[in-house]
Amino acid sequence: MTERHNRGTGTGRTVNGSWRGWGGVAAMAVACALALTSAVAPLHGHGGGRHAGGAVRVQGPAVSARYASTSACDTPEASLDPGLGSTDGAAVQAIVKRGRLRVGIDQNSYLWGFRDPATGQLAGFDIDIVKAIATDILGPDAKVQYLTVPTAKRFDRLDDGTVDMVVRTVSITCDRLAQADFSTAYFTAGQQLLVPDGSAITGYNGTLRGKTVCAASGSTGLTRLTGTGGGTKESDAQRFGATVMPVENQLDCLVRVQLGLADAVFTDNALAAGQAAQDPSMHLVGIPVTREPYGVAMQKGHPDLVRRVNRVLAAYEAGGADSRWMASYQHWLAADLPGISGPPPAKYKER
Repeated sequence: MTERHNRGTGTGRTVNGSWRGWGGVAAMAVACALALTSAVAPLHGHGGGRHAGGAVRVQGPAVSARYASTSACDTPEASLDPGLGSTDGAAVQAIVKRGRLRVGIDQNSYLWGFRDPATGQLAGFDIDIVKAIATDILGPDAKVQYLTVPTAKRFDRLDDGTVDMVVRTVSITCDRLAQADFSTAYFTAGQQLLVPDGSAITGYNGTLRGKTVCAASGSTGLTRLTGTGGGTKESDAQRFGATVMPVENQLDCLVRVQLGLADAVFTDNALAAGQAAQDPSMHLVGIPVTREPYGVAMQKGHPDLVRRVNRVLAAYEAGGADSRWMASYQHWLAADLPGISGPPPAKYKER
């Protein structure tokens, strides 16, 4: 038996030769209960090693395959060019004066934003991006106030000024451009189904009939399932004959499936890869049915902060195979999301 190396979850263990992050359902339920914490932390490194185990199993094309476009606008990820305006205006100066960056994150998304129970530190691909932004604005001794926010409350916390930005695998969509300003995309994923071994579900199709599909409230996955975008057209869930189970956070869906309360998780395949890494009895099926560019979300009306974040991302992603982006990808994601050669190209509105 080959035991996979711990990626920094501290309590990862092998069960019958399989990796179980956070010690299974009970520990995950405890993690879900931590979703309202806030902490100010100095910056440090990646936060631990990660295993070198095999990639998440996919039935159908790999997660890096083509995506079916459902965007109502051409390029929602097109953002402000950092070279065509101030990157040090009032919003950035307010952060400098405060002395800390306030960021909405998830601490329950393994590989992206999660709390290492061995160290108590937050870690993951999204957390590395937060650190890069904080260091650029506040210097090497930057302090970050991390505030964990549920999926459905991400934009509320921006609107009420609780956080300066949200870095939480937030998909940039046409509808969301009315709620927040976004950086250019730093990763691209797609909505896909995650199911347990032995499931008869083969993809986003009629095999969902009579099944319960779990998705996080406020997520693009839930919107796709229920058709909450408006209109009278039959929703996908109705068309497939599926029951939808909304929950507060994505990790709650994995727990629901493990407890036998749901049959499948519908989420970004990038997040699903993290869940499958925690529980190898889970696997992706079918193909991605959306294209989901992830961006840093910020309160509307602060172009200097948007341009500053875009400047940070441009530097973070520069250097090809030697870029900081690629180093973070190799550290956190490559084992479970293989075949990605680099970040999505930056797109700017003004070009």
